[in-house]
Amino acid sequence: MTLDLNLRVVRTNAEVSGPSVLFIHGFASSGELNWERSRWLKYFTDAGRNVLLVDLPGHGEDPRRNEGSWAPSQIRQALAAIVMEFDEGPVDVIGYSLGSRLAWEFAAFNPDLVEHLIMGGPGAGDPLAAFDLVQGRANVAAGEPINDDYTATIMKIAQAEPSNDISALFELIEAIKSEPYDPAAKIPSVPTLLVAGDQDDLATTLPRLRRLLKDAGTRNEVLWLAGRNHANAVTSREFKEKALAFLAS
Repeated sequence: MTLDLNLRVVRTNAEVSGPSVLFIHGFASSGELNWERSRWLKYFTDAGRNVLLVDLPGHGEDPRRNEGSWAPSQIRQALAAIVMEFDEGPVDVIGYSLGSRLAWEFAAFNPDLVEHLIMGGPGAGDPLAAFDLVQGRANVAAGEPINDDYTATIMKIAQAEPSNDISALFELIEAIKSEPYDPAAKIPSVPTLLVAGDQDDLATTLPRLRRLLKDAGTRNEVLWLAGRNHANAVTSREFKEKALAFLAS
């Protein structure tokens, strides 16, 4: 059964200037938090782009709307179903953090559905692989301390948004872990833009992604945002401007 991802279709009020844009948010965020509050939706709809805005499983207003597997392969199938149902041709795809990992795989497995790929805050490693679910669940259930720095950091991110369902996020982490990320296994063939803050510790392996793209013959560009980190790169106007210019190239 294909996952029923929460979807908002936001139509432009201007003359359509290019393919629709599929936005994929990061972990412990949502379509609204990641893209609407940071004004990506307005920026793109004002520029003549229709937007497909999804909430990943475990996220958004109805985090448990999907039963069954939440593994990345199932999310890819759900995204493909959305694109084929709502658009006559390929879309441009923009992902951030976990959304970048999913966007890389979506574009690699569905080149006929993707025109351009933009990845924000990306890395060559699995962003959730190192999370210690045992410690995370024990912390929530009984207040036990977390002695793993990475797990503590992710927990802080997850708990920063009061509306997050932490147990649902744990279920997504478990599903993500079931299919480890290996960007070299299948590489996108569509033009790709990699964007990260130069203070983003999670994007230090971005150059490996670029090497994979170059070796595969995929056209690619990189933008480093001065003074930005993983948390605030997505709010950068420079990021938005570069993204729109890249999609028009």
